[in-house]
Amino acid sequence: MSTFEKTNLNRVKRIPKRGHYDKDTIYPIIDEALICHVGLIHEGMPVVIPTIHARIGDDILIHGASTSRLMNNSGERNSVCITITHLDGLVLARSTFNHSMNYRSAVLYGQGSFISDNDEKTRALEAFTEKLIPGRWNDARQPSAKELKATHVVKIPIDLASAKVRTGDPSDDKPDYELDVWAGVIPMRTIFGKIIPDPALKNGIELPAYLQEYANSKS
Repeated sequence: MSTFEKTNLNRVKRIPKRGHYDKDTIYPIIDEALICHVGLIHEGMPVVIPTIHARIGDDILIHGASTSRLMNNSGERNSVCITITHLDGLVLARSTFNHSMNYRSAVLYGQGSFISDNDEKTRALEAFTEKLIPGRWNDARQPSAKELKATHVVKIPIDLASAKVRTGDPSDDKPDYELDVWAGVIPMRTIFGKIIPDPALKNGIELPAYLQEYANSKS
């Protein structure tokens, strides 16, 4: 299935024309993000926790310490809601009421379970590492048996999802186009800064080739 079912839970109700339910729109929003926010009910209270994530197929993966309330709640097949947002620009209209933002957001629903098999858990941890820094997994020391035991990995199949996307110019009321007020879009993007070596780095260790693109992208 390449499109998620529309239900009262995931249907975009405010400006529905901006809603998307296809994986071709939703999955790139998930994959581009370096962080997500996981919402759950803990001891009767709503809790939202930021964490890093990875996606394998139709599953979202999150990980943390075995003592983490996020892990222990979401891993017990409790329902969770995961949100992701990219801010692409500020939209300045001629009226303050019509100011907006250009953005891409996704809301995901599912129930998580623990990954107990060590080989599968290791593959999941590799997915986290390679998502953040492609090429790092085979360069750095990989988790020990003790570290694996101290880590929970939760797999959350995406049962329902939707995206909401705004692009383009300001949308003003017709009379406001005659106002002598500047209007337009201020684009936004995330960039990496200058790479800072660890002061304790051994002499003679050069910047790995897979980090060169980060060094070259600073501005």
